[in-house]
Amino acid sequence: MEGQVVQSESFLIWLKLFFDEGGIFMYVTLCIWMWGAGIAVIKFRQLAFKFDVDGASFMNELQRYVLSNDIQGAIRICSGSIACLPKVLKGGLKRAYQSSDQIQNALDATALEVIPKVESKLGTMTLFANVSMLFGLLGTIHGLIIAFGAISKADPSQKAEILSVGISTAMNNTALGLFSAITLLLTHAYLSSRANKIVNEIDEFSVKLLDLIGTKKESEGK
Repeated sequence: MEGQVVQSESFLIWLKLFFDEGGIFMYVTLCIWMWGAGIAVIKFRQLAFKFDVDGASFMNELQRYVLSNDIQGAIRICSGSIACLPKVLKGGLKRAYQSSDQIQNALDATALEVIPKVESKLGTMTLFANVSMLFGLLGTIHGLIIAFGAISKADPSQKAEILSVGISTAMNNTALGLFSAITLLLTHAYLSSRANKIVNEIDEFSVKLLDLIGTKKESEGK
């Protein structure tokens, strides 16, 4: 237990030294990374728990209501979920007794309403990844300028030490900028895949619902 406390304290000391040596641009990069990470947490909660649903299972349940001609029951099932797919399908079910074009228009209109919410802020994460990497590069250049500028005026016995400090500043900024960019880009790729899954299911099951309602109407007309 004491060893873990000592290791934690050593890590915190190293982390503080790492940022102190890097200079002001380190803190700018850190703030950008934390902002991007906060957006990532919010988007994960939305995409994993709020907007998503098991599309195949939900459609199978909905199909039973439609085939039994219980459209109101199907609408109630959709109303009981806050996910995006049920919301879109509910728009089509409300016009189940109208023409196929009207049903399609209702599905499209609701999809245009919910899809931007699914994809919102994902582009911001890419922006933050790029900006943090650029600030890391800026910090790198800043450290090198300070190092080589000081060397030209320093005593020969101190040149090695000054150069070491300047290069440390430059490399710390590079490391943090790359860490920030890589983690944000990987998180963006994961969240984008979840968003694409939701959007693809909206497209797929909207078509299946339209076909299901059309088939039901044809069978009733015979």
